[in-house]
Amino acid sequence: MESEGKLVAVIGDEDTVTGFLLAGCGHRTAENQNFLVVDDSTAPDKVESAFKEMSGRSDVGIILINQHIASTIRHVLKDYNATIPTVLEIPSKDHPYDPEQDYIMQRVNMYLGGGQD
Repeated sequence: MESEGKLVAVIGDEDTVTGFLLAGCGHRTAENQNFLVVDDSTAPDKVESAFKEMSGRSDVGIILINQHIASTIRHVLKDYNATIPTVLEIPSKDHPYDPEQDYIMQRVNMYLGGGQD
């Protein structure tokens, strides 16, 4: 049997998720899907449970999450230590990227001797 590749999961606002779905990153089965559209009415608990579900899947290799959404589950992201799936925080059209808020950049900075904020 051939080895299948890993999926890219997306947790983001409607524009971000739609863009990745149009690019072919969407995958939906009867049991689950690899994306979550988050808006102002989405509870942080739903985002957190979606992240935990996606990060526990063996078929997901990368989780892309809008940085402003990642801020709502920062406590979960700081405790996440797995290499695969890799979590990348990305900007959205309404919220520019802030490297000060990106926990991966904070870790890189710490390892390179930049200290901890």
